[in-house]
Amino acid sequence: MIPYSRQCLDEADINSVINVLRSDFLTQGPQVPAFENALAEYVSAPYAFAVNSATSALHLACLALDLGPGDLLWTSPNSFVASANCALYCGAQVDFVDIDPHTYNLSPSALADKLLKAKRIGKLPKVVVPVHFAGQSCDMRFIAHLAAEYGFKVLEDASHAIGGRWEGNLVGGCQYSDITVFSFHPVKIITTAEGGLLTTRDAQIAQRLANLRSHGITKDPQRLQRCDQGAWYYEQQSIGYNYRMTELQAALGLSQLTKLDRFVASRHNLVTRYREGLAGLPLVMPYQHPDSYSAFHLFVIKTADSSPLDRRMLFDTLRNAGIMVNVHYIPIHLQPYYSRMGFKAGDFPNAEAYYQRAISLPLYPGLTDTDQNYVTAKLKDSFK
Repeated sequence: MIPYSRQCLDEADINSVINVLRSDFLTQGPQVPAFENALAEYVSAPYAFAVNSATSALHLACLALDLGPGDLLWTSPNSFVASANCALYCGAQVDFVDIDPHTYNLSPSALADKLLKAKRIGKLPKVVVPVHFAGQSCDMRFIAHLAAEYGFKVLEDASHAIGGRWEGNLVGGCQYSDITVFSFHPVKIITTAEGGLLTTRDAQIAQRLANLRSHGITKDPQRLQRCDQGAWYYEQQSIGYNYRMTELQAALGLSQLTKLDRFVASRHNLVTRYREGLAGLPLVMPYQHPDSYSAFHLFVIKTADSSPLDRRMLFDTLRNAGIMVNVHYIPIHLQPYYSRMGFKAGDFPNAEAYYQRAISLPLYPGLTDTDQNYVTAKLKDSFK
């Protein structure tokens, strides 16, 4: 059985976790800040906050950006539901912007058109969440330009994109956004088993994230509202959440981070082999924007107009051959929960057309040449 993705762990990763198990701290020890500092330095962001999942990170980001009842968040329909649900957690409303038919990311032109119409009727978004689908960054310079013009905040969902770049800058540096969120789920590029992280360049946002992550509690003497009563003293100054990352997760993340560039390079090599091996088949290969260096979390093919097989037939053929291909994603607005809000088929035609043809092929650094050749051979056999 060949999975579409899986974690890549070695003895150094395992030993990093064992060392924590033998230490004095399983939570709230030195590993979490070490991981945060290492990742902040890697992406060139001044602040980083590790949490227990990317879903939690998206929720905290929305809260830190003051999203709440009466506000509106826009995101891509081509994403996991967490990219939209984070707004609902805050009591805000959600809408979507259709995708670019080439990159499968949120379309810059569709965003510009929708903003112009929204301004006329007084329904501009407070937050826009560009999702860096499959590891390829959205056009962040243009989105930042629109943010300055229309006054919305930008929250990058970079769950797929750690190690990727836009215009040469690593994703997560927040040159064009207020906050960036990463995911470290086992199928992602590096893993902490479960976990997420936020980066920002804004000191006020950073302070809010620090409070929200841990029950709204602070022990900082400079921020206490009452006189310090002793070393035990702390204050809950706002409502917060227990979204902290454990020492075990952070230690694994630190070890994985040392291999990140190698993992991404390996993914690029595998993508090159796929492109060469699948050339000539009635398939559409993923387009790469010239300003983007993808982290290639996913390698998504689409059945072409000339394909004798539809997506379901090809998917079932590959699954029956022991190749656990997947589909990323069912458009969020077509989910029953969102349909009950009034969204319907036809609202975002590019996302829907993409979904009808897309298949994610196996892609991870541990994928062997033998297994990849098997995937390619089965794809060729399917079209004979």
